[in-house]
Amino acid sequence: MATKQHGRIVETPTEARQAEPGPSVAALLTISTGLAILILGVVWFVFFRT
Repeated sequence: MATKQHGRIVETPTEARQAEPGPSVAALLTISTGLAILILGVVWFVFFRT
């Protein structure tokens, strides 16, 4: 909970962000890149394989 000290509102970093820390950005980037490669591989296999 935000407190008031010397006329200023003091919050923790989590309170200032107004959310709990989410999943790691590196994990999100890795998963999304892997899915993009997989989807592009399927598209290539279906449409461009000779």
